Amino acid sequence: MVQKKIPQRMCVGCQEMKNKKELIRIVRTPESEILLDPTGKKSGRGAYVCPCEACVTKAYKEKRLEKSLKCAVDATVYETLKAGVQNV
Repeated sequence: MVQKKIPQRMCVGCQEMKNKKELIRIVRTPESEILLDPTGKKSGRGAYVCPCEACVTKAYKEKRLEKSLKCAVDATVYETLKAGVQNV
């Protein structure tokens, strides 16, 4: 049997490569709206973060999410992301 390839993505917080299914996707839509993407299928530029609060905090402090999405990110997006991480 041929083994299926598992896609890998880098967390913007800890900078580690992990399985795509383990990470949370944040997407900047073509309308410049920033959303959490639980399905991973919305169109737009995406960034991935681990479902732990330490990675979210590190991505916020070092503005890594802004760099990977190539636009300014409001603090409300980080609050939504922290709430989403606590529910996971």
